[in-house]
Amino acid sequence: VGLDLPASEILGVLDDYPTRSGYVITPVVAWLQDASALRPNPAEVASTHLIRLDYIAAPDAVDFETIPESDRPLIRLRISEEHRIHAPTAAVVYQLRELVAGRVTRVTELEQPDFARRKGALPRVKELSRTGGGFVQCHRNPVTAE
Repeated sequence: VGLDLPASEILGVLDDYPTRSGYVITPVVAWLQDASALRPNPAEVASTHLIRLDYIAAPDAVDFETIPESDRPLIRLRISEEHRIHAPTAAVVYQLRELVAGRVTRVTELEQPDFARRKGALPRVKELSRTGGGFVQCHRNPVTAE
């Protein structure tokens, strides 16, 4: 995402999240004073979203569902009136939400929808960076390996 931050602005990392497609995501949380400093590479990042922490902290922001393919709960997180996200992204954002609220929550057992488990798909989360009023979530462009 084009950030060159000093180590003092890195707040830490969340738990590694293994994807069903065989990748492991290590979310990095950093303090970012000015979101205009983000310079996503369009070949790698399809979209970025500024998400208010108070918005995803709402009790109705998270849903857990069941799917026939798994006995684990599928997480879905509302990040705006128009957008809902699923794991692995939703799991990582949910863990950040819980940590900010003072709760230690593990998310590796949260299920991903079938479209996130396709063989060869790249991991969707590239980096999470905390900003003054929220954080920025970046997605990789979906690419399928041959």
